[in-house]
Amino acid sequence: MNLSDAILLLAALLAATVGVGVVVRWRQSRPRHVDPGEVVDPQRFGADTLGERATLLQFSTEMCGRCPGVHRTLGSIAREREGVLHLDVDLTHRPDIAKHFHVLQTPTTLILDRNGVVQTRFGGTPSRTALELELSRVTAEDARV
Repeated sequence: MNLSDAILLLAALLAATVGVGVVVRWRQSRPRHVDPGEVVDPQRFGADTLGERATLLQFSTEMCGRCPGVHRTLGSIAREREGVLHLDVDLTHRPDIAKHFHVLQTPTTLILDRNGVVQTRFGGTPSRTALELELSRVTAEDARV
């Protein structure tokens, strides 16, 4: 293999790696609708109750650099919407919760309906717009029932 072939091969591998990384990153920050089957018990996280209309459940760790920004965004959204509660659960010393909810990265955000059923899951740092749209969808569906 000559030098120009090696450079082309390395450039192709680099382009493929960057492409895969972009796709994975894009998919992580998008909402994923989950199969509602589990009702979340707030006492498991040290909370007395869930939000009257919805709950924004954030999983964080002590070493997470993006978690404080997501915490501020979720807290702001919860303060702006009546009946919405934000819970932040630190998984640093709670591997049982991380395993149960299949949390592979932090932050991970779940949107629960008023009954505590997981409706949407975000991995990574979700955009405020995506969070608000999903929260509107969950609370609108809940209002129709």
